[in-house]
Amino acid sequence: MLPKSARKTKSEPVQPARLARPLALLQWYDRHRRRLPWRAAPGEASDPYRVWLSEIMLQQTTVKAVGPYFEKFVARWPDVTALGRASLDDVLRMWAGLGYYSRARNLHACAVAVTREHGGVFPDTEEGLRALPGIGPYTAAAIAAIAFDRRTMPVDGNIERVVSRLFAVEEELPQAKPLIQQLAATLLADSRAGDSAQALMDLGASICTPKKPACSLCPLNEDCMARAQGTQETFPRKAPKKNGTLRRGAAFVVTRGDELLVRSRPEKGLLGGMTEVPGSDWLAGQEDATAKQQAPELKGLSRWQRKLGVVTHVFTHFPLELVVYTAKVEARTRAPEGMRWVPIATLADEALPNVMRKVIAHALGL
Repeated sequence: MLPKSARKTKSEPVQPARLARPLALLQWYDRHRRRLPWRAAPGEASDPYRVWLSEIMLQQTTVKAVGPYFEKFVARWPDVTALGRASLDDVLRMWAGLGYYSRARNLHACAVAVTREHGGVFPDTEEGLRALPGIGPYTAAAIAAIAFDRRTMPVDGNIERVVSRLFAVEEELPQAKPLIQQLAATLLADSRAGDSAQALMDLGASICTPKKPACSLCPLNEDCMARAQGTQETFPRKAPKKNGTLRRGAAFVVTRGDELLVRSRPEKGLLGGMTEVPGSDWLAGQEDATAKQQAPELKGLSRWQRKLGVVTHVFTHFPLELVVYTAKVEARTRAPEGMRWVPIATLADEALPNVMRKVIAHALGL
């Protein structure tokens, strides 16, 4: 149901401001659009591959963090066919450090599907895009609008914030998402759907920011209900965040001369397919002694050296605390089953998630 500010009776005339909003947004965007490596220049057609790649990378990640990774990917794999022919291991290595690694697996699966099932050409409808691996409702709408100018409005965090303030949406997220989606669609211009969406994204990123929004510079400021109330920074309304339970475990860093003992995590699940040093389970309330009992067994290794302090990392659903143990073994020591030795000098080429980079740095003083 629309808020009172967004409803009108049959007898009410159409508000001129309502009709003017999409035009005002586009006029502002034409003057102030951000220059982004994946965005087409004014007057140029968007590349669906670059739009898709950027949208997957930007999920749960900032533009600043994504930029260098995007550039590396398009330099290595300039189109979806090239990416579809790459190995998953190579993709995971290139993705290492960007986080949320299921996105990398879905990225590769989608590239394979587009290459094999669509001849290297992305479907140009939301329905067709949603049938691809790793593409949900938002990503499908974003690609359809930006790459193919389909008249649809994707709603990301920036757009969510702009719309919730413009209409003073009192309902809390995530319950408010359908209403915000409905209201955001009223800001679509009759043409240039992709630019309408990107205008709102840019407005949220540069003007309608989470804290201290620059309302005086906003092209929609005269219509903004939250600004009229002086409550801009209280929107969008959000339910109290629930923090996950702390999990604890141990990581075992074993060196053999200039080599490090590692293994690959299972393909499915958290950090699937990524490289890690051997470790214990990550469990709430786990005692250090219990975690240490899960150390790998190597010939000639009888003593572990515990490093001072712990390594902490925060995942989406829980914080993690790891005790780190180190050990050195002789030159000819064989790796346990399912593990392997890799040169420390080439660790940058391994698909190490950030938590493992922290562990190794803590253990080896890198």
